[in-house]
Amino acid sequence: MLDETIASLDTARDLFEQAGESGDYVIVLDPLRVRLDVDGDGTTGADETFAPFAAALFGSGAEELTAKQKSKGVTGLSQGIGLDRADALWLAGYSQVVAAPLDWLLAHDFHAFYDAYLHRVFPKAGLPMADYASGATLFMDADSDAGIADLIAGIHMLRFPVTDSDRLAGVLDRLKAIPALSRRNWDAILAETDDNLELVPSPSQTSLVPGQRVTQEMVDAWLATLDRVDAVLAGELLLPHWRFRQGFDLALYFAEATETDLVLILTGQGAVPFLRDGPIADAQDFADGNRVFGDDWPLFALWFN
Repeated sequence: MLDETIASLDTARDLFEQAGESGDYVIVLDPLRVRLDVDGDGTTGADETFAPFAAALFGSGAEELTAKQKSKGVTGLSQGIGLDRADALWLAGYSQVVAAPLDWLLAHDFHAFYDAYLHRVFPKAGLPMADYASGATLFMDADSDAGIADLIAGIHMLRFPVTDSDRLAGVLDRLKAIPALSRRNWDAILAETDDNLELVPSPSQTSLVPGQRVTQEMVDAWLATLDRVDAVLAGELLLPHWRFRQGFDLALYFAEATETDLVLILTGQGAVPFLRDGPIADAQDFADGNRVFGDDWPLFALWFN
């Protein structure tokens, strides 16, 4: 299933990149009318729309969101989003945001973790411990003690042998494609002369997000952040590890890892093969982004891609 999902995402990327090459077009999409089969029952009910996600993102329901936008003179999501060639590149980038972690999973054997813990998530999947979700009492009560035991087992099994080294190396290529596509996206955005229901607006365009305009300072900070991300992915800027004076070479990990043991990487032993001397990323490397976006940087990262 994951293989098919990745293949579909790669097909989508190719098509989105083609759509982003050229063309002066706008396709209006009303996201508040998009329906999602949230409960997996094969049908989409009246309440299974994008509106709850809009509420989570913007702190308002669909009607409240529209009212807020109108009060601020903003066109509003209720009138749709105008998808143009810049947005095609934005979507191409997001295809890799989704595909990269899936490819990372498929590069590993995670069956031991699945068997040890995921009966808690998929109780009817016939996993080895599914019939023992409750047992005898050790500290608190039968359900709580069994839950704690499963959590410990899950943490213990957070070690995944690499079964496809080429695939793991390919994850790095996907990660590198994300900032590259983001730059192409911003080149296209900044070249626009219209102002038509922009998903990601330029400093001269109107934002659909209530009270949040995009400034040139934001664009410059984002592009500077992409430069630092590129340096990390190229192994030119190392990641800090709390235990070592040397830095963790992310590019070396993707190229040479034979196992990903998350606990040992965190505690130190699993990180040793990927340590080397060189510049280590710190807050100063991302100072522009921190200064401009502040604590809201995760939301801007999701928006700007």
